[in-house]
Amino acid sequence: MCGIIGTIGNDPVVPYLLEGLSRLEYRGYDSAGIAVIATANAELLRVRRAGKVKDLRTSVASRDLSATIGIGHTRWATHGAPTEANAHPHFDCHESIAIIHNGIIENYLALREELLSEGHAFQSETDTEILAHLIEKYFEGDLLSAVSKAVQRAEGAFALAVLCRHTPDRIVTARRGSPLVIGQSDAATYVASDIPALLGKAESVMFLADDELAELTQHTVRIVDFEGHDVQRTPHRVQADQVSIQKSGYKHFMLKEIHEQDRSVGETIREKTHGGTLDHAILSVPLAPYDHIYLISCGTAYHASLAAEYLWEQSLNVPIQAMIASEFRMRNPHLSERSLVIAVSQSGETIDTLMALRRAKESGAQVVALVNNEQSTIDREADGSVYTRAGIEIGVAATKTFTAQIAALGLLGLHLGQDTLPAHELDEELNRLDLLPGRVTECLQQEAAIRAIAEKIHHASDVLFLARGDLYPIALEGALKLKEISYIHAEGYPAGEMKHGPIALIDEATPVVFLLSKDVAFEKVLSNMEEVKARNGKVLAVTDAPEDPAITRLADHILPVPHVGGISRPILFTIPLQLLAYHTAVWRGTDVDQPRNLAKTVTVE
Repeated sequence: MCGIIGTIGNDPVVPYLLEGLSRLEYRGYDSAGIAVIATANAELLRVRRAGKVKDLRTSVASRDLSATIGIGHTRWATHGAPTEANAHPHFDCHESIAIIHNGIIENYLALREELLSEGHAFQSETDTEILAHLIEKYFEGDLLSAVSKAVQRAEGAFALAVLCRHTPDRIVTARRGSPLVIGQSDAATYVASDIPALLGKAESVMFLADDELAELTQHTVRIVDFEGHDVQRTPHRVQADQVSIQKSGYKHFMLKEIHEQDRSVGETIREKTHGGTLDHAILSVPLAPYDHIYLISCGTAYHASLAAEYLWEQSLNVPIQAMIASEFRMRNPHLSERSLVIAVSQSGETIDTLMALRRAKESGAQVVALVNNEQSTIDREADGSVYTRAGIEIGVAATKTFTAQIAALGLLGLHLGQDTLPAHELDEELNRLDLLPGRVTECLQQEAAIRAIAEKIHHASDVLFLARGDLYPIALEGALKLKEISYIHAEGYPAGEMKHGPIALIDEATPVVFLLSKDVAFEKVLSNMEEVKARNGKVLAVTDAPEDPAITRLADHILPVPHVGGISRPILFTIPLQLLAYHTAVWRGTDVDQPRNLAKTVTVE
């Protein structure tokens, strides 16, 4: 949520700041701004706007902002409405200090009262402005020291970058609970919320850990902890390229990323298999004995975890439970040194998942991360990691990361169960996975038919998604995708629960999407379809039995998927639902890549 960008070098900074903010738009925001230190007179200059980066770009074009050091921000409103006054950067009383901030300062009211009593005047409703005034209070010529003292007074989560016109050759950053990455090249030093903003500029990156600060100059990076001790951090080469953040001819990033799933799923599988066998190095550390498993995650990652629960219980002889990370923290799950906890997160920075991971570790549990971003916080804090190889995902609604998570989780389950799984079953599963990328491509080739169905349902106000067994998590994900980007109310249910409430919603205006496989309670799901048709509901069947006479009689629309079991089945049933959500949203004219109120990485509670 929100985006931070900053740089110091020799080149004009404003074009880079605007480009960096554009690359961070996928994180979700409602206002944007930049601050620079003018080259001519070291004056601190600021431009802010409510709305999109394009609005900020228009305003900047009318200003003389010649500078080689600056910071920029896209804000997702928490404290205060999305107005220009509340947009970042924020100044101190003397307009000498500018700060941008992601996160929430939980004790900001107490700090505000303290600062008001000392004569400070505030211009916004935000918690962020408190930090600018605290830094002003402690500044005595050393910006790093002042920021350190200020953030140690703050409670909550934050990532921030600070400029001061009295120290025009440096940027100071700090982090607790919200991601921050530092990049370097021969010509400049950079800071950002996420790597996409640094592509094509930084040659190497390093990630700040919690309770660390960094002082950036053009050629140096000094990292210290909140106690002032220097921290050594090894830089990592930037692995992604600029092509991954371009639409490559697609109308939206989401559509591009849906069509990349043959590659992303294939690469995730190929890394973890070798010559038709399971790579024993799939997990970076050996595991101690365990007698139960929790999968903790949020949103789409929770649906992948639930899919893994269904898959794993077929071969692992221990209790397995997928839990929403925020609820895992609220409850009292049984945790001990014999607990195995799998933390699943696309970004590796999801705050609820991170906090749940820490709780598990405090209880002595072994923790494995399954993430798409190496060197993310969850990756670093886990005992071991498994990686999805989906590449950078720009669309806010997760698509290729979801199917890559199911593939990686499925393979992790095979790894955990390989001592008890019959050899022929393991061979069969690996053979199916070998063919999976081609089968994903087969599903993608139905896009024209799906677009036509989307046109027919895009006026609906409610849509139900029903399935049984290992397709139930996919029904949940299909409903989530539709509601995220089209703003149609959608719910996923186990088909067996239809008579326990959802059936009350069904009428001639309610499309009902059934996911049914001939291998998963087929006759029972057909009975549920009969009940919907008896109430004049519109039936869309996503099925691996498209020619079955009962389906052709009951379904108004049929979307076929290849008939295959194991890990492949939930992945293949996902593809038509992603395309259905996408094209429904396009027919409705919504902002597909940046749906309202949503952010790509949720780093505040």
